[in-house]
Amino acid sequence: MKAKLVTFIQQQWTHLGIWHLLLIPLSWLFGALSLLRRQAYSFGLLSSFRMPVPVIVVGNISVGGTGKTPLVIWLAQHLKVAGFHPLIISRGYAGNVSTAIKEVGPQSDPLMVGDEPLLMSRRTGVPVWVGRHRPQVAQAGLAKYPDCNVIISDDGLQHYALQRDIEIAVVDAAQWFGNGQLLPAGPLREPVSRLAKVSALVLNGGWADEDGFSMHLVSMDLYSLEMPSNTCPINAFANNAVHAVAGIGNPQRFFAQLKSKGLEVIEHPFPDHHDFQPADLAFGDNLPVVMTEKDAVKCAAFAQPGWWVLPVNAELAPGFLPHVLSKLGV
Repeated sequence: MKAKLVTFIQQQWTHLGIWHLLLIPLSWLFGALSLLRRQAYSFGLLSSFRMPVPVIVVGNISVGGTGKTPLVIWLAQHLKVAGFHPLIISRGYAGNVSTAIKEVGPQSDPLMVGDEPLLMSRRTGVPVWVGRHRPQVAQAGLAKYPDCNVIISDDGLQHYALQRDIEIAVVDAAQWFGNGQLLPAGPLREPVSRLAKVSALVLNGGWADEDGFSMHLVSMDLYSLEMPSNTCPINAFANNAVHAVAGIGNPQRFFAQLKSKGLEVIEHPFPDHHDFQPADLAFGDNLPVVMTEKDAVKCAAFAQPGWWVLPVNAELAPGFLPHVLSKLGV
């Protein structure tokens, strides 16, 4: 029921209808309050904190997933190769994350630290910390890992309490900006004009012009959730029916990715960050189940034979890394 409600709301945000006229005044109020808040930080009326190392914020201006997590993973991996020691911070999304600062390790409980931070920890091998107050999270991470010399903030474009040196905004080419309205009449947290102020614009799933950089998500081999060392190419399931499970911001991107590989997809969309239970995946047949890597971290505890995970890697335009390094003074 919740998944259907989320899907319905997202569908309403793709256009403007008569009922939006009732919400647009609320959107104006939301926009005015957001602007006042930004100005309060700009003029020092609200406290913001400067870290002793550069801060890169990866975020978006719209509600829902745009591909931030794969980009954060890509950044951490490539900055390591470039000689940096990154620290990733995130608010997380689950359990007690909102009230406590926690370090995330490969064996952390996703219900306590969030699915995305756990995935980032496993994929990057760099320190990952979560908590509601980002400056305090960053300070805690640097205190334990003083060799870290760059901070990557997962999300946080609108969290102005943490000063930043580089802002990277990710836009989903499949959804763009919906109906172009601010919350609650549309999906936008900030107006599109905000993108003119970021350091880099990344277009996920499209081809950017001179004002931005393209990013594409590339499928890797499937691996068994029950036994991760067991892998197989995704085209091994071509022309076969599978249950596709996705509790991410844009489930249709995942389903389309499977269909492009020739799979016959039975779609099972769930709300973003869904807390999966065994009953959610009890489909009453023996067909394979394929899920995203983000969802897999929450389903591993009750994995069954025939459950497969599709990891993806981000591929960025060649000029993106030099652009980021130049902003870091390299």
